[in-house]
Amino acid sequence: MILAETPKQTMSHPTQNLIEVSDLHFSYEDNSVLKGINLSIPRGKLVAILGVSGCGKTTLLRHLGGQLKPSQGSVTFDGQVVHELNNNDLYAIRRKMGMMFQVSGLFSDLSVFENIAYPMREHTDLPEELIHDLVLMKLHAVGLRGAHAMRTSELSGGMERRVALARAIALDPMLIMYDEPFAGLDPISLTTIASLIRRLNDALGLTSIVVTYDVSESLKVADYVYFIHDGVVVADGNAAELADSTDPFVRQFVDAKPDGPVAFQYPSQPFGEELEISRPLPG
Repeated sequence: MILAETPKQTMSHPTQNLIEVSDLHFSYEDNSVLKGINLSIPRGKLVAILGVSGCGKTTLLRHLGGQLKPSQGSVTFDGQVVHELNNNDLYAIRRKMGMMFQVSGLFSDLSVFENIAYPMREHTDLPEELIHDLVLMKLHAVGLRGAHAMRTSELSGGMERRVALARAIALDPMLIMYDEPFAGLDPISLTTIASLIRRLNDALGLTSIVVTYDVSESLKVADYVYFIHDGVVVADGNAAELADSTDPFVRQFVDAKPDGPVAFQYPSQPFGEELEISRPLPG
């Protein structure tokens, strides 16, 4: 029995990689953010994309979902070049994607149950009885079936992230993207969310992209890791390789060192020269 219409498959023989990013460039006006990103996301794997704040991680996710169009290069998802799609086809491939936003993005006026039910009602013609059961199944998967009647204002930070995760898997997507899923969480909640992301990826046969600056948790759960800096991929490999890497950028990031390829100061002219320029002339 077909429960809901699903987007048509465009590939009779899917490739090993669900996503291919090739020579991706993008700028916000004069600010060049992506300067030639190249990476691949294999089907069924959990891939972490790491980098300091402002390095372009979220901008990359927006290209994967088609919110932004590259100034050069391409993003291919399931055999389709995302920025070449018309609106109908773009919405169709988005049905294959789930997104856990950095700030959860839950509807504050709806209950936990209604937040999970919303995408099912919006994108399918499923009967309410089936939606009810599916919502409880999704909440059970994240350990919050007993919280289905709660308001989002009653949730802790960790619970809110888990509800957002349940909503991300509501339509059984091929891909889930996580934008800073560990930010602002206490150690117990952080470990719980990281473990849940790993277990759901394997249990549901998903492909997952975790965009974060949390190195320790990412190396614990990811199959493969990319480091982005200054608009390009500066290092990549499996978690064990990168944990032992001697690459200066990786070492600075993994060891949280203040000195290294990533400068603390934003680019500027020498401090002494600027003081001379801004110093008022004697009267």
